[in-house]
Amino acid sequence: MTSSVLPALDAGPAGEPRLVARTRLVGADELPAPADLLAQLPHGRRPEDLCAWVRDGQGVVGWGIAGRITTWGRGRFADAQAWWRAFVDRLDVDDEVGVFGSGPLAFGSFSYSAASDAGSCLVVPRVVLGHRDGRWWRTTLSPADSADPGDPGLWQGHVDPPLDPPLDHGEVAFADGALSGPAWREVVAQAVERIGAGTLEKVVLARDLLAIAERPIDPRLLLTRLASGYPRTWVFGVDGMVGATPEMLVRLERGLVTSRVLAGTIRRSGDDEHDLALAGSLARSSKDLEEHEYAVRSVAESLARHCTSMSVPESPFVLHLPNVMHLATDVAGRTRNGDTSVDLAASLHPSAAVCGTPTSTADRLIAELEGMDRGRYAGPVGWMDASGDGEWAIALRSGAMAADDPRRMRIFAGCGIVAGSDPDAELAESEAKLVPMRDALTGLLGA
Repeated sequence: MTSSVLPALDAGPAGEPRLVARTRLVGADELPAPADLLAQLPHGRRPEDLCAWVRDGQGVVGWGIAGRITTWGRGRFADAQAWWRAFVDRLDVDDEVGVFGSGPLAFGSFSYSAASDAGSCLVVPRVVLGHRDGRWWRTTLSPADSADPGDPGLWQGHVDPPLDPPLDHGEVAFADGALSGPAWREVVAQAVERIGAGTLEKVVLARDLLAIAERPIDPRLLLTRLASGYPRTWVFGVDGMVGATPEMLVRLERGLVTSRVLAGTIRRSGDDEHDLALAGSLARSSKDLEEHEYAVRSVAESLARHCTSMSVPESPFVLHLPNVMHLATDVAGRTRNGDTSVDLAASLHPSAAVCGTPTSTADRLIAELEGMDRGRYAGPVGWMDASGDGEWAIALRSGAMAADDPRRMRIFAGCGIVAGSDPDAELAESEAKLVPMRDALTGLLGA
């Protein structure tokens, strides 16, 4: 485990707050760029310095690093939670806005597996800008004796270097990752055989592609394109992990917990009338309904340990996205006192939607067949506030920027395999799920 904080935290008398988190409302005319959240992210920052969480133009973005932790292994969630609590204890929080997402925030991205070589992290930005329900606010973390956050000098100091449009990375080439398409199709066939033999009921198998650009990839460009093309998803960027996920693992606000479960997918045709027929076939598909039931049961059983009451719909609805449709169920509950959003995310992960059923058997089969380290793909990604409330999605439709080469990125997709799954159909589904990141990289999604 490694961690770091602003030098200001090492100064000052023991026991006194060494940073102040100030949150104030901001007029749209005060913003140094058009009133768009992602347009506020400054140029010249490293990918690990930028954080974003945006859906339908609302959410939070941040930049600069006031503190961060990187942790590995089974204790990664507990390590991150303990570090954040200690960090908050050393803050003087001055929040005049008091809405969901105001005050100091920690953005996080966790590895899928405890055995992953990829570190899980929490990042606390020096500046967070939020927008929800027509209101804008700004949170700054700075030494207690610094200027008021309304001071333009302080604001511009945090934005240095200045705002510029996202940079284009030029042409992009793609190469096979751990497995080629045909090799992955064979792996799916092996999984279907295991399921048929009664070893397990469901397993989620992922594949990756390598993307190599002409010039360094600007995460702001990917975020902007994804938000434009997939506005109803949660567009995220944390420590070089970028994506547009349709699946909310857990949202906790003042004791109310919600989780959106997706399992069962069909590709859209581009014709509205035909898509309605496809949606109907998806809603009646025994294979997809079975896969979805496993995922809902997994989430409901995990949340039940933390909730005093729960609501689990009997039937899913069809969620329409620009390129695919999913069976979806929104599970809700009321949590017991003391649980944080990270506690809930740790309890829910990995769900049947990204692993399988039974979980332990599916996890072993994933390690055996996939031939790769998922890293932070399919792990929890999101943010939490000083009280522990927050939003954590599953890092799907996503990619990881290479730390050692800013021109390179790994993008991922996964499919749920159950009895009766067809390897050719699953390969086609994986290609459909790669489309958002491929199009964001190639420019087919307009900026």
